[in-house]
Amino acid sequence: MFSSFLIKYAEIGIKGKNRYLFEDALVRQIKYATKKCSGEFTLSKTPGRIFVDADGDFDYDEIIEKLSHVFGIWGICPVVRLDVIEPEALYKEIITFFDKVYPDKNKTFKVAARRANKSYPLDSMELNKKIGEELLNAFPELKVDIHDPEITLTVEIRDRIYIYSEIIPGPGGMPVGTNGKGMLLLSGGIDSPVAGWMVAKRGLKIDAVYFHAPPYTSERAKQKVVDLAKKVSAYTGPIYLHVINFTDIQLYIYEKCPHDELTIIMRRYMMRIAEEIAKETECQCLITGESIGQVASQTTQSLAVTNEVCELPVFRPLIAFDKEDIVTISKKIDTYETSILPFEDCCTIFVAKHPVTKPNLGIIKKHETNLEEKIDEMVKTALDTRETIIVTEE
Repeated sequence: MFSSFLIKYAEIGIKGKNRYLFEDALVRQIKYATKKCSGEFTLSKTPGRIFVDADGDFDYDEIIEKLSHVFGIWGICPVVRLDVIEPEALYKEIITFFDKVYPDKNKTFKVAARRANKSYPLDSMELNKKIGEELLNAFPELKVDIHDPEITLTVEIRDRIYIYSEIIPGPGGMPVGTNGKGMLLLSGGIDSPVAGWMVAKRGLKIDAVYFHAPPYTSERAKQKVVDLAKKVSAYTGPIYLHVINFTDIQLYIYEKCPHDELTIIMRRYMMRIAEEIAKETECQCLITGESIGQVASQTTQSLAVTNEVCELPVFRPLIAFDKEDIVTISKKIDTYETSILPFEDCCTIFVAKHPVTKPNLGIIKKHETNLEEKIDEMVKTALDTRETIIVTEE
């Protein structure tokens, strides 16, 4: 029955004179999403409205799923689009629509008509009354409830007439790419994929870096991270995943530095390397999945010491989240089951039994001087030998 979808947005609507830039970005993201669907689709844009029209046969569930992953979409409305017709013909179309969509007529309803086309013979209030009357005459079991109806039948009269009664929730947020680009430190855990998803929802294009430590971490651990990136890319589009061989650096830190400081010093070198890649790839920030107090390296003191090595801002969207809050989102975006697979990453392999929780920056920097003989060359080698994988949704 439906071959068109009205795309509603929320936050974009409050933008000023540059709103068209956000609308155009949203249209580009929708085009990218629909290319992965069976069938052909045409997009059109009118003031405050974006339409996706199917050109021939298509899979309804598939297109809804793809559109529901596009940041910037607040709601997806399957619509019937008609040429502007006289009221009597319109009432017949509405009755046919209602009969097909709602076989069970024992419902409460209201009509929400809007006449943007001022040349139409009836105004919005008149349309509400007349359409409601026609529906009650056609289906006596219906009941009117203007406060909390089970069905809200919307009729918009513009350059054409649009009839719909369902708004399928979208993810909201801002179109990817409208607020710059960031580099996500992606591990195999629960937190970092959620952090990447959250900043992408605010309009950031994301790339990612993963620190691999063979033979202490397996190829299955690396594949787990690739699979997580695929899950996130369903929302963000392609992700450039930079895989860094971190083994030699970790072993060198293990050899030269106090073991209770291993995690924090290792983390500082991860941030240095991630920032080098970020600058090279024109990212404006780093993104991590850290949350205050979750582990030893995520105390406020540890985070301050980690931040000290960075010139770029570090975004931590999960900073005040409880673990259960993070798990809830991970299940929503379908990363949870992959994240809990039992393949360890390098952050968990080289963990001291009693890591320092309140590191002193001066002491940490003093102990890092133990690494001066080889560390710069090792970092350069890690950067030069990195593997870059372009990850896209399957």
